[in-house]
Amino acid sequence: MVLRYTADTAAAAWLATSRTPSEQLITFGPAGYEAYARLRYIPDPTSPDQLEIDADIPADRELWTPQARRALHVLAEFTITPDQCFFCVWEGAAGSALSATERHGPLVTVPHRRYVLFTGRLADYLEGHDEPFDGDAAVVPAFVWPADHRWCFTSDVDTHWAGIGADRTAVDTLLSTFGLDVVQAMPNERPPAYR
Repeated sequence: MVLRYTADTAAAAWLATSRTPSEQLITFGPAGYEAYARLRYIPDPTSPDQLEIDADIPADRELWTPQARRALHVLAEFTITPDQCFFCVWEGAAGSALSATERHGPLVTVPHRRYVLFTGRLADYLEGHDEPFDGDAAVVPAFVWPADHRWCFTSDVDTHWAGIGADRTAVDTLLSTFGLDVVQAMPNERPPAYR
């Protein structure tokens, strides 16, 4: 199977109508989860004026897409609807990987961002065989959530990390998963950022 574009954006209404402050919404998802974490694609900056290109990244470190898939693989155990998930792709992130119909069709709109909505099994995203999700250099969705809303994974274009809201057990499992650089987070506090 493949992830399918959907023009019916009703499944994303909980994002579009959320009263969560916009910066928090696009980086951690809706408020109300028991716990939050950050999956750091690259290490946090070590000085206030550090540029992302100056980050100290080990040569063998997996970057964006492989890390996102590994974290989502863990989260798959914490939903009863892994076969009914939703994936928002920022309209500017996937470029030519999105068709004209997808780019100009009904979009999920939140303050400062618009997204193309896909639906399908979480396993299909994890396998990554179809555009715009194929390969290790594929775009990471800006939002991923299961139909039961047990967790929300966010990966905004302006951050070097992904935000995750879930129950405490799911976040604790992510924190203890070998090979994932995950730290606890408070979504109402400003996380470290590169200049």
